[in-house]
This record gives sequence, structure tokens and C-alpha cells, in this order.
Amino acid sequence: RRPAGWRWPGSPRSPRRRRSGRRRPGAAAMEAAGQQVTGTGEGSAARLSGANHSLPPHCDMDSCSSEEFYQAVHHAEQTFRKMESYLKQQQLCDVILIAGDRKIPAHRLVLSSVSDYFAAMFTSDVCEAKQEEIKMEGIDPNALWDLVQFAYTGCLELKEDTIENLLAAACLLQLPQVVEVCCHFLMKLLHPSNCLGIRAFADAQGCTELMKVAHNYTMENIMEVIRNQEFLLLPAEELHKLLASDDVNVPDEETIFHALMMWVKYDMQRRCNDLSMLLAYIRLPLLPPQILADLENHALFKDDLECQKLILEAMKYHLLPERRTLMQSPRTKPRKSTVGTLYAVGGMDNNKGATTIEKYDLRTNIWIQAGVMNGRRLQFGVAVIDDKLFVIGGRDGLKTLNTVECYNPKTKAWTVLPPMSTHRHGLGVTVLEGPIYAVGGHDGWSYLNTVERWDPQSQQWTFVASMSIARSTVGVAALNGKLYSVGGRDGSSCLSSMEYYDPHTNKWNMCAPMCKRRGGVGVATCDGFLYAVGGHDAPASNHCSRLLDYVERYDPKTDTWTMVAPLSMPRDAVGVCLLGDRLYAVGGYDGQSYLNTMEAYDPQTNEWTQMASLNIGRAGACVVVIKHDFVSTA
Repeated sequence: RRPAGWRWPGSPRSPRRRRSGRRRPGAAAMEAAGQQVTGTGEGSAARLSGANHSLPPHCDMDSCSSEEFYQAVHHAEQTFRKMESYLKQQQLCDVILIAGDRKIPAHRLVLSSVSDYFAAMFTSDVCEAKQEEIKMEGIDPNALWDLVQFAYTGCLELKEDTIENLLAAACLLQLPQVVEVCCHFLMKLLHPSNCLGIRAFADAQGCTELMKVAHNYTMENIMEVIRNQEFLLLPAEELHKLLASDDVNVPDEETIFHALMMWVKYDMQRRCNDLSMLLAYIRLPLLPPQILADLENHALFKDDLECQKLILEAMKYHLLPERRTLMQSPRTKPRKSTVGTLYAVGGMDNNKGATTIEKYDLRTNIWIQAGVMNGRRLQFGVAVIDDKLFVIGGRDGLKTLNTVECYNPKTKAWTVLPPMSTHRHGLGVTVLEGPIYAVGGHDGWSYLNTVERWDPQSQQWTFVASMSIARSTVGVAALNGKLYSVGGRDGSSCLSSMEYYDPHTNKWNMCAPMCKRRGGVGVATCDGFLYAVGGHDAPASNHCSRLLDYVERYDPKTDTWTMVAPLSMPRDAVGVCLLGDRLYAVGGYDGQSYLNTMEAYDPQTNEWTQMASLNIGRAGACVVVIKHDFVSTA
């Protein structure tokens, strides 16, 4: 037995109880009522519940119960600080981690509280659970030291030269918070000179978000990436993934081909064996024929049978354009950044006429605003020459226009050009072998069959041969050196007829009629065929008019129309254009609202797919493609 008054060495003396008169139970609580609890440690200023309330006068102090709840605000922080001090003094440590030649003491409880890896190790029936010294294989000693310190302090210093070791160790020790912080740090460090390495490292560590960000950065900045050492050091199996991607941000296929040649020449003796495998991922049919002619007798290719087959395939694609529909393959599909940019100009919206211009990037699948028109135009036409938009005719709500303006998307500047001879709205506009053609329409009094041609050299409008039939809300397109005028309406009804103009004979010729009569029809060409999309089968003012989702395809070789897969919804006054290897149907009117939706047609699968929506609904928007709208972000 310990003698009276005995205490642990170093412990504070208990205050000696003062003898006094007897006090009733509850008197101490009554004295403390309404007073703040005074603590001795940091953060002990938490109040006792009910501490600011006096006892009601009728309360019997002997029977009144007093229940209080106290929570120390910084208890966990103070506890870990105490554990940190034990670590620094190497007190109560019950495990030593060994990495390389470094021994790191620690407390099992602390390690397992922050790391699932250590929690599993110390709570499972494994030998390490009882060992005082544990050898940590495959982990950087300095990174392990930093993470042990983090377990106690929650603090971590991130450095560019050690971040990968730290992230690898955090992944091994299952520290998700540290993994996330390290990944975000590496995202900030992304550069054309290191993005390939970071992407490969993220893949090896299973950091999917970091890998995705690094991959997207590589695709976006590929023009700069291929000029750096990391690209030249890529293994063939990684290079082929890059060459196969549709998402590389390049202006043309030549850029990717020349990048492959640089990679091969960096170590020609070893890499020639991979050339035919890698060349199969280059879209050779999309290279200029001059390059293909040079490749045939090039020293790298002339003795490689597989390379020769690929070159011959590409040459046939150029020499036999009429057979291209039968020669489709992944190598004939253009990369997304090389097809140009889709523009939607004006159109009818809920404000009775949109003046904004939007553009669509196939790689990002996003519409963004690209400019503003000088004024409102409805039922006008747009053509593209030298990557500029020519806005022609239409009506402004009061009168029919003959005015012409040119918009440069790069400078965002408008230029006024000489007007047409005739005021026209509901006209069709397209480019054929250089000049712009303005076809038919309505002049405010009558339906027109006249056609005007704009010469970009002389900058003058002249009349050419008139159509056989007057047509407004007509669809037009150029195909095989001829100008096709499709459907429309002539004042009494919608038309199913079609005729084409031959600029060399200055004559119009009738073709086979469509299966359905259509006004407000969208027209475009793809792979040697002409497509008629949507529209309506009676004037819009007629309550019996029917809005169409029908799509027809015209084969000029056989002069026949064939029905193909319909749109997902009826679209009158729909804008239609070819972008890459697909037809895009943009906006329109469904009988109730102006549509902001867009869908794309794949001729190979005969299917329509929903794509990104416009920022506003538009009917009668002019939809065109600017081919050389490539912008490198490097």
C-alpha cells in the first residue's frame, strides 16, 4: 500500500480540501451558472451547454439535474502535436520503417490512421504486424520520410524535382489526399517538353485524371510537342497511339507524316523495322499527290513491301475519285482538326432575327460565338472564299436586300462589297469553281428564276442563264463541276423538281425529281452524292403544311433519288453542311420552336447522331465551313 499523500513523481499536487460548513448538493452548479468555463489549454474556451442560464426561481436545487456537453475545439490538433513531439524525441515509437539506408521511427497508430496501406499491414495477421523494423521496398527514402512527417503534421512541401517520387510513394501507401495534391501540382507543370513523360508516369501510377489531363494537353499542343526530345524518345508502341488519334491538333496530315519521319531518322537503324507498322496510322490518301509520288522511290520505302502497298492504296484514292466511296477506311477519314470549322450565321430566333455568328469545333464538340453581323438579315445566303464569309441578300424585316458584306473571322472586320443587281430573299448561294452564284429567291413582289454570278477577281456581279423554274427557299450545292438547284417553292406550291447548271455551256438541265416536294430544304454533298434534308411540303403560312424529317440522296451517275435514314425530328429551314466525312443538320423549326440542336449523319452507317447544341435556337441559319480555321494553342 502507498502511504497517504503519495503521488507520481512530477505530477501536480492535488489542492487540499478546505473544511467548511456543509453545503447543499447543487450549490456549486448554482455558483457556476452563467459563467464561462475556464480551461488551461488552447482551444478550451468551449462553453458548457446551458452555462448562461440562471436557475428558475421555483427550481428545487436538490431535485434539479444538471447535464453538460463539452467539446474541445482543437483536441485532435493538440493530440497530433503531442504525437509529433513524441516522434521528435523518439518516445513511445513502436515501429521503424527502413527504406534504402534510411531508418524512420514512427507510431503504428498514427501511420494506420492516415494510410490504408499501414492500417491493413498493422491490423492483419501478417508478419509485419509484429515486426519492430519493416523494410519498405520500391519506395524512395526521402519521399517516405516526407509522408511520415505528413502523417503527424498534415504539411507537405511539393518540389518539381521530387514530385514524381512523392506521388509514387503516396500511391503505394494509399494516401488519396496526397495523391490528389501531387496530381494537381503536376498538372500545373505541364509543358510541351514534359507532357509525354507526365502522361506515361500517370498511366503507370494509375492516376486516371492526371493521365487524361496530360493526354488532352499533348493532343492540343502537339505542334510544339513534336519539336521536343521527349517525342523523339517515344517507344514505337506509344507513338502509334499518338499517330492513330483523331484528336491531334494539326492543320493537315502532312504535319503528322513529317513527325513520323523525324522520329524514324532519330534512330534509323533500329526504327526502320517499325516503319511499315507506323505508316499504316498515317492517312496517306489525304496527303498531297506530290508527296506520294516522292515516297514511291524513297530509300526508306522502296524495299518495304507493306509500305509500297500503303502508298499504292493512297495513289489509287487520288487517281480514281469516282471509286472513293468503295475505298473508305480509317486512313481516308480526316482528323478532326483538319476538316475546318463549322459556322452558323444569323437566322430566325425568338427575337425575330439573330445577328450573332457561332462556330463549332469538331475536336471539342463545342459551339462558341465568333462574331456579330452588322444588322438583321433573314432568308439570306452565305458563301466562303479565302476563309472569309460573304453574306448576300435576304430581308431585314421591312424590305428585301441586294447588299453584300464580307466578314473576316480572323480580324473580325466587315467589308461592304458591290450589291447584286436584284434584291433577293429566300435565295440559294454557293461557290462553283471560284465564283459565287446567287440563285432564285423572291424580290418582294415575285418569285425569281434569275441567277447572278460574283467574280472575286473583278468584284462584279453578272447574270447567267436563268433556271427553268422560279424558286424561293431553294437549296443549292456544287457537285462534280455543276450547280444543283433543289426544291423550293414557286408561289403556288413546294417543288420536288431539281435542275443543274453547267458553267461551261451556260445552260440549266432538269434532273429526276425528289421523292418528296420540299421548301426550306437543306442541301449538301458527300462522297459524290447530293443530300436533301428536312424542309416543309407547303408554304409555312398554310396551316396544312407538314414539316419534314425525310432525307433523300441523289446519285448523279444514275439520276436517281433514294430515301436514307430520317432526322431525329422534323426540321424546316435547316442548315446543312459537310464537315469531314459527315453531314451536319443545324437548327431549324419544328412547328413549335426554333431549334438549337444539331445532328450528324454518317453515310457509312446510315445513322444520325446528336451533337453539341447551338447557344441559341436558329431557323434558316446559313451553315458553312471554313477549311483553314486551324488555331494552334502552343
